[in-house]
Amino acid sequence: MSKKIVGDRKTVSANRAGSLPSIPERQHRSVQTRSSLVQAARINFARDGFAQARLEDIAAEAGKTRGAFYAHFRDKEDVFFAIFEEDTRRDKRRLTAMLSAATEREERVEVLAQYILETLADERRTLLNLEFKVYAIRHPERQKRLDNLVSMVSSICAELGVDKAVPELRGDDFNTRKVHAAEFGALVDGLAVNRLFNPEALNKKRTLRILRAGVREILIHAEADALAREAKVQAVR
Repeated sequence: MSKKIVGDRKTVSANRAGSLPSIPERQHRSVQTRSSLVQAARINFARDGFAQARLEDIAAEAGKTRGAFYAHFRDKEDVFFAIFEEDTRRDKRRLTAMLSAATEREERVEVLAQYILETLADERRTLLNLEFKVYAIRHPERQKRLDNLVSMVSSICAELGVDKAVPELRGDDFNTRKVHAAEFGALVDGLAVNRLFNPEALNKKRTLRILRAGVREILIHAEADALAREAKVQAVR
């Protein structure tokens, strides 16, 4: 009888073990849950605004619990960073590949202008980016998080070799990259707001013309600044 009990216990243990998902399966489910929450956050932020969006609504949109949200993110800003990082990595890889064939400045201007135009066509993403910046302006205590976001974007760009693909934007120090990010941000955000407000006045053709002029100006001045920095370094040596 004792042998039967031992045998039954082994069977129960085996059944229990078999019912538990394997480590790779659990990891896969975790990745899926995180991805679902990120997509739900995109929808809620664009629809309700960053400040008004609730964690409960994001979790419900994804078909998850509030606890599932906190298992992957600390707060709304954290999930926004995840969205932005996801978009940045995907776009920069694509952009770097497009720029690899652009050997002249005017070719790079065209690639960058067309890329930005395509990004502006994504209204949900455009609203999301504008929402977060307005939120940071209204909450100065959150400015540090926005600076961290700029740092992250600069790091990703460096990691993916964007500065090599666009030699005018070369520069190792963070302040230089921050200036470049601010200049492109001013161009993109200004167009984004006015296109959303009056899309007929800023149609595709006019927007592309402004983008070409703006990108060209940024690259010309970036090149001049880079040469000045390099001359200064050579003079010290």
